[in-house]
Amino acid sequence: MVPPVAPRRLVLLTGLSGAGKSTATKSLEDIGFRTIDNMPNDLIPALIEKIQQQPDRFARLCLVIDAREGDPREAIDSIRSANRSIGLESRVIYLDSRDDVLIRRFSETRHRHPLGGPVDAPSDVAGAIRLERELLSASREIADAVIDTSDLSARELRDRLVQEALGGDASISIHLTSFGYKHGIPLDSDLIFDVRSVANPHWVPELRPKDGRDPEVAAYVLHDPVGITVEAAIAAFLRTTLKNYLEDGRGRLSISIGCTGGRHRSVAISESLAAKVRATAGAHTVHVHHRDVERT
Repeated sequence: MVPPVAPRRLVLLTGLSGAGKSTATKSLEDIGFRTIDNMPNDLIPALIEKIQQQPDRFARLCLVIDAREGDPREAIDSIRSANRSIGLESRVIYLDSRDDVLIRRFSETRHRHPLGGPVDAPSDVAGAIRLERELLSASREIADAVIDTSDLSARELRDRLVQEALGGDASISIHLTSFGYKHGIPLDSDLIFDVRSVANPHWVPELRPKDGRDPEVAAYVLHDPVGITVEAAIAAFLRTTLKNYLEDGRGRLSISIGCTGGRHRSVAISESLAAKVRATAGAHTVHVHHRDVERT
């Protein structure tokens, strides 16, 4: 089964300094967006040309545009117009926040406001915020979504952002990795399942040289009563929890299946689980990697 193609999306992220753009870009990177921050406006035409030449390379792109070079409305309009012509959906997301919250955030972090004047003679933060609001007012008016981050936690901002950026097409990239415990547990695992209780083909001379991708080995593992129970339990767990991981705003879920050496049982069960998840995963993509299958 060929994995479904994710919709091509361009997110134009703008808004007030201190309203959470850094947190927002990290959240978008977690769900597969390439992010470009603080690009000078005079370089934007070159970026548009590059996107038009290689649209698949920029299938998910977040471009952060702020007020450091003045009102970004013209730049936003030109990007949206150019990408509409190649079928790349653009969505403008504006992050806002109350003045008192922004002032407190700058005070706590001791960061200089981008519009705060020369480094050696900075202006007051409140004045810089007022100036930035004026410069961004036109961009705020054309935004597809305005998110007020004043009272949002980082988790709540991430959830809102994922919803606004992807709409109803949010998806998880699911990675199934087989491994051998004697070679160590994969460090990037979100979930780890131990299948060492399943009947081991290693002790069957004619199966030992093969691995879990071989039909005979797979049949031996998956027809074992314990193998049937273990594989079904893992599949049921994934079926019932995948929705929760999606709602948690994840872009990637790493599932590791381990046996002793990583050649037989974990490989066969990973392949079987991948087929089942692909059949029920909808827009989610499923990848399989056998880390230790060639090791002894």
